[in-house]
Amino acid sequence: MVDIHEFEDIINLPQPTSKKHPRMSAIDRAAQFSPFAALAGYDAAVRETVRLTDRRIELDEYEKVELDRRFQILRDHLSDKTEVAFTCFVPDERKAKSI
Repeated sequence: MVDIHEFEDIINLPQPTSKKHPRMSAIDRAAQFSPFAALAGYDAAVRETVRLTDRRIELDEYEKVELDRRFQILRDHLSDKTEVAFTCFVPDERKAKSI
């Protein structure tokens, strides 16, 4: 443990000021302790890699028949002005294209 009385002789002294060097601004002093990015762009590359994207879903014949049936139901009710939402696949241009 440090004895708090050990520094009583200097605790209230004014902060020393250099006669050769001007005082550094608080912003410049803070910049000394800011994080250093040794690998520029690395964080962006990691974020892009882990970004979740889905692959295109290919429907089998049974699913296509079911989808056609549901479209027919919608077509039969067009005059009802029913609101319908669709989700469709849009390829992600920034991800690798699948073969």
